[in-house]
Amino acid sequence: MKLTFHDPSLTPRNWRSQTAFTLAEVCVAMAVATMTVAGIIQGYTQAAKRAEWSAYSLAAQACAVQRLEQTRACRWDTETGVDQLVATNFPSQTVLLDLPVIGTNAFYGTNVTTITVISASQPQLRMIRVDCTWKFPTTGRVFTNTVATYRSPDA
Repeated sequence: MKLTFHDPSLTPRNWRSQTAFTLAEVCVAMAVATMTVAGIIQGYTQAAKRAEWSAYSLAAQACAVQRLEQTRACRWDTETGVDQLVATNFPSQTVLLDLPVIGTNAFYGTNVTTITVISASQPQLRMIRVDCTWKFPTTGRVFTNTVATYRSPDA
């Protein structure tokens, strides 16, 4: 004996509202979900890459500023004739970037100091420029951080 239940509310008009999702609807929903997750992952990896690049750039900037402070600390006294602010006292140097190091993953930058005479007569003035060049390991591109200032002789 077979029992069947007949729901009188299921007429041909509202029968469609009682059915399950079609295969096409499920595929579209899965495609939307996949694109959403892929966008979230892509955004996360881009944010991590930019944060890493910012760390390298900040470390290079700190190295350039440190070299600039060395040039500002040297003596340049016109009364006694002592002039330590010359380019030969500041050759190019390879410096370790101040980043967390695990094992052998140390990263280096190159500081190049340029000293330009702006005015040789009174008031004497020189421009000091330090370029720190470094390579971003993820992309292999080379970047340069530059800092510059003007200096007059010691009083």
